[in-house]
Amino acid sequence: MRKIITVIFLVASFVIGVKAEPLSPADIKSLLERIREKRAAAPSMQADFQEQRKVHLLDEPINSSGKIWFQAPNKFRVERKGNAPSITVSDGQQLWIYYPNFKSAEHYSLAKRSPLDAAISAITTALNLENVEHTFHIIAAKGEKGYDLELTPRNPSMKRIFQKLLLHLSDDLFAERTDMLQPNGDQIVTTYQNPNHAAIPASQFEFTPPPGTEISTPLGK
Repeated sequence: MRKIITVIFLVASFVIGVKAEPLSPADIKSLLERIREKRAAAPSMQADFQEQRKVHLLDEPINSSGKIWFQAPNKFRVERKGNAPSITVSDGQQLWIYYPNFKSAEHYSLAKRSPLDAAISAITTALNLENVEHTFHIIAAKGEKGYDLELTPRNPSMKRIFQKLLLHLSDDLFAERTDMLQPNGDQIVTTYQNPNHAAIPASQFEFTPPPGTEISTPLGK
């Protein structure tokens, strides 16, 4: 489950600076409306990413990089590079995690009210910011460049997944950095580079295990 949460929170750290100007509730409402207009006009996103995971049991952080594709409301693909590469793909109904080094894959069926569904719902809501005020408590501020949002979940099931999600948006209202704090003290910080909002082919969110792949279903069929 922890591996899945790490992947999901890409698909989505910033610290609110001392020069940031807090937004009033009316300003936050206006900002969310502008963000939704942007998402409606550009529902697709692909970018390179750099991730740093700080694990409370380890002295050194774990670093990784790769590329992410996201299609609103809930389709995504994450390709990790390095010594432990992986490919994670979801079409909104099925989720696959493939480990090429081991020729193995994990398969999950979504929409079964499992903890995995809660995790995906949390992050896709945060990335889309669609009705986000119903799911999260929101604090926001205008910085020298862009906007900082602090989201804390209202739902107890989401609180078990993460305590706080911090988003830094560029001036054009797209995510540049995310910081997720988990209940156990672990922290996942992700920065995005080279964003592109061109349409993404549907095939990018499909996955067929290569021949000879060992398939497991950790949460059952």
